[in-house]
Amino acid sequence: MKKFSKSKSIILFIVTIIATIAIGLLAGFGIGEKKTGAAENIILGLDLKGGVSITYQVKDKKFTKEQFDDTKYKLELRVQNYSTESEAYKEGDNRITVDIPGAYDAEKILKELGQPGTLMFVTEADSSFTGDDTYKLYEGKDGKKYKVWIDGNDVEEAKPVTTTDDKTGASDYQVSLKLKKDGTKKFAEATTENVGKPISIVYDDEIISSPRVESAITNGQAVINGMGSYERAENLASTIRIGSLDLQLEEVSSQVVGAKLGNDAISTSLKAGIIGLIVVMLFMIVVYRIPGLVASIALAIYTICELLVLNGFDLTLTLPGIAGIILSIGMAVDANVIIYARIKEEIAAGRSVDTAIETGFKKATSAIVDGNITTIIAAFVLMWKGSGTVQGFAQTLAIGIILSMFTAMVISRWLVILFYNMGFKSEKFYGRQKERKVIDFVGKKVIWFAISIILIVSGIVGIVVNTVNKNGAFNYSIEFRGGTSTTVTFDKDYSIDEFNKEIKPALAKVLGNNDIQGQKVTDSKQYVIKTQVMDSATRENFKNELINNFGADKKMEETNISASVSNEMRNNSIIAVVLATICMLIYIWFRFKDIKFASSAVLALVHDVLVVIGFYAISRTTVGTTFIACMLTIVGYSINATIVIFDRIRENIALDRNKKDFDIKNIVNKSITQTLTRSIYTSFTTFVMVFFIYILGVASIKEFALPIIVGILCGGYSSVFITGSLWYVMAKKKFQKK
Repeated sequence: MKKFSKSKSIILFIVTIIATIAIGLLAGFGIGEKKTGAAENIILGLDLKGGVSITYQVKDKKFTKEQFDDTKYKLELRVQNYSTESEAYKEGDNRITVDIPGAYDAEKILKELGQPGTLMFVTEADSSFTGDDTYKLYEGKDGKKYKVWIDGNDVEEAKPVTTTDDKTGASDYQVSLKLKKDGTKKFAEATTENVGKPISIVYDDEIISSPRVESAITNGQAVINGMGSYERAENLASTIRIGSLDLQLEEVSSQVVGAKLGNDAISTSLKAGIIGLIVVMLFMIVVYRIPGLVASIALAIYTICELLVLNGFDLTLTLPGIAGIILSIGMAVDANVIIYARIKEEIAAGRSVDTAIETGFKKATSAIVDGNITTIIAAFVLMWKGSGTVQGFAQTLAIGIILSMFTAMVISRWLVILFYNMGFKSEKFYGRQKERKVIDFVGKKVIWFAISIILIVSGIVGIVVNTVNKNGAFNYSIEFRGGTSTTVTFDKDYSIDEFNKEIKPALAKVLGNNDIQGQKVTDSKQYVIKTQVMDSATRENFKNELINNFGADKKMEETNISASVSNEMRNNSIIAVVLATICMLIYIWFRFKDIKFASSAVLALVHDVLVVIGFYAISRTTVGTTFIACMLTIVGYSINATIVIFDRIRENIALDRNKKDFDIKNIVNKSITQTLTRSIYTSFTTFVMVFFIYILGVASIKEFALPIIVGILCGGYSSVFITGSLWYVMAKKKFQKK
């Protein structure tokens, strides 16, 4: 451990605190007139702040469901260039509405997004060509006829790239194209026949680019050179992407809409977060003394850095994003708990305080690194294969994990060393781990397994009962199954908070459920109210409630809307979760060199997910976009808790393997007992953060927080009572033979 003089340590500590206050002020108030860096500049999602809503109508008179669904999905991917939290859904029979959070200049968005039209790659046709089954003839605005080689449906990917000349160092801006299987074959023929000639790209009847073919391209990978600037390359790539829609669209309306959850959702979440942090900090100080104070300072630095990074990378913060932050705060606390528990153990083993500090950080490293890496692997996979809110969750989670590791292993270590050198060298400032009698967790494994089976079976029964009663296995939200959108004009200018407090509860009684979303159209008295599909009687009661009690105009515009969570998004999310689980299993297998550790960890993870899914079914908690984030939060939390116990089992096996009284059952029990304090404390601190959000939050946030609370309790239970016993059952024969 580094040794400084007392005076130098005091100076360094003061400098550290001043730096912390400085970045805190930056995050709080920003710099300059634009308040650069201030937390208030963080982009908030549709649920927290609102954005731009644009409705397109299909120009084609005849089209298939497959063409429409494909167009909606591609448009959805396009608008996610603005934010991963953007939504796209079907409205009526031939309209698609996209909602883009955080962007309040509708005209600018429309201009940047462009008018979705037809895209074609063409060459001038000779007089003998009249079109055939493979290639059609197109008459341009200039009166010339062109042969269409491929269209937007043949393009799989278009993106801007920058290359650098090795000799001159000059940059070349290009558009990289990747074609689908059929497009590859047709483009190979086009480029073979037209080497040295241009192939024009036509978008919405305008030639937007005419790159010259330098050689035949047969592998489906093409590059358009000489764009002049990255912006031009980006614009062309963007146009090609939007032009790959199956159908032509025209914009019929655009409007700025307010938040779904209202200002109260932000203020209450902020208040709950502050209260939760204060409680966690006080708890850490009481339990760990000087290290607890260090943890509190490190946690404050972590929170400030999280806000600055969200701001700096222009990430959109939504309710699922808040879940990622909550989980990473829990993991930040967890890392400190692991370290300081180790320091107390080393002091109890007779080490001097400075040696205990050094050894404590060293021994805690493997558990912290393994636990965080497994979760960050999941986050990266979710960013890669997930979409929409899943990507938003993964981004905030990944950032939080990286920051939590940095603050725990670098900032905390630095501060502990400073405190020690400032004179806090006595054992009383750090504590001594009390001798704890080993608890026979494995011996009661039948009881623990039985409890888990009962919980899982109860959930399955709940799903079956709901299905038999024709209520649906789950209470799916509008985002998952669609519903009705009603445009209502009031005689009073209701704020979104007034809507959520007064109008929404009244409508919930009429509808018999809380799945109601209200969005205020900015600078008007108009609201877009989305509900589940209503029968004629319920619809009439719905209208009467709004007219008679809230002064709504009798003239209301209604339309059916599709799910905003498309089948593709849902499938991508499932694939992402499965891939993340497989990657975590492989990593644990690699690190622990034992498939039994990996398989028991994944089984415990599946156990936690099934229990929470059962809770959703029995409690009829709404299953919406936050459901995906909730499941992912539980996966990350559960696997991290399991790794800590497995790390201790591995360590104790190495220490006791050559002893005559070596007993693998006792090893498992001892390992769980030694990490029991960590399991309890981490579950408590994470629970506190979510609990205050549940207590203080608005109705929608309560529905989001409650399942996470169940997941935290379940994750704590499985890590202590299930994982070690599962591994013991799988591994005991191996050790009995020896």
